[in-house]
This record gives sequence, C-alpha cells and structure tokens, in this order.
Amino acid sequence: MDKSKVIDAQKLFVADTEQEWIARAKQGDQQAFHCLYENYHRRIYALCWRMLADKESAEDVCQEVFVQLWQKIENFRGESKFSTWLHSVATNIVLGHLRKHKNWLQRVFSIEDQTIQDIPVEMVDSTELSALDKQIARLPERARCVFVLFAVEGYRHEEIANMLGMAVGSSKSQYHRAKGLLQQWVTL
Repeated sequence: MDKSKVIDAQKLFVADTEQEWIARAKQGDQQAFHCLYENYHRRIYALCWRMLADKESAEDVCQEVFVQLWQKIENFRGESKFSTWLHSVATNIVLGHLRKHKNWLQRVFSIEDQTIQDIPVEMVDSTELSALDKQIARLPERARCVFVLFAVEGYRHEEIANMLGMAVGSSKSQYHRAKGLLQQWVTL
C-alpha cells in the first residue's frame, strides 16, 4: 500500500476518533472526555505556563480549563476546529485568571515595569520547558501575554488588543518590546 495513503487513512481515523470523542463527551461520556484530555492537556498546559510563567498557577488554570470544558463542551458547534476552540477557551480562562489574581501592589505599580526574573530554578522542570520558554517566562506580564498570543498562538494584534483591553498600537508595542528583550537575552 502507498505510504501516503496510509498516512491519510491515519489522519482520517484520528479525525473521526476526535469527532466521536466530542460527540460522546457532549452526552456525558467520561471516557471520551478523558481521551480529549489526554490528547490536549500538554498543549493547554504549555499555553498556560507560557502566559502565567508559574508552574503551580499553570497547573491550576490548566485543570480549570478542562473543568470548564467538561461543563461547556455542548457549546462547541463545530464551526472551527476543536483545537482552535479549545485554545480560545483556554486563553480566555488564563486572561481571566490574570485579571482576578492581581495583587494590590500590581494595581499600584505599572504592569509593564514588573518582570518575572526571579523564578526559582527548582520551579522550572528542564524537561518541561525549552530555553526559549524560560526566557519568555522572564518577560514582563503584559509583554509576555502579547508575545505568546501573537507569536505562539497566532492571534492578530486586533484580537489581542480586544482580549487584553488595550489599543492595537499597544499590542504591537508590547510585542516588539518582548521580541527585543528576548533577542537581547538570547545573545548574552
């Protein structure tokens, strides 16, 4: 059998399987939901970690994403790919977490002046994160969020500005700031 036909058949099987999992999960099938979880939890955790730069928060928010997914999977209408919809749900939950957990000091001082540079090494498992992920974690919160949403997740600046409640120009500025800092740190 032609190798490309085998690969196409495998892709079709995986797509059919995912559609079955979604349909069964919508009917309350926990086993099907577990299959969706196994298929996506690493990607969702990576998104959470990149945006939050904190292992415990990323774990908590990743868990919250899947709790919300279980409760709201019937809202998935299939108008986009499931992975796209799930990433959108996860991004909104991460942004909500960021808004909810700002302490009073962060409200007094500008977000842009705060950088997560003192991440304890023991919090970051080297098998979980690439060198670039570790540098992304050092970025100031707003620049990190814009960078992850634009460069990693593929959102447009207009969408990012809407999500983060900022001007499009600010989104672009934060992206360039993040990119500049990353280039500076990588060359050191």
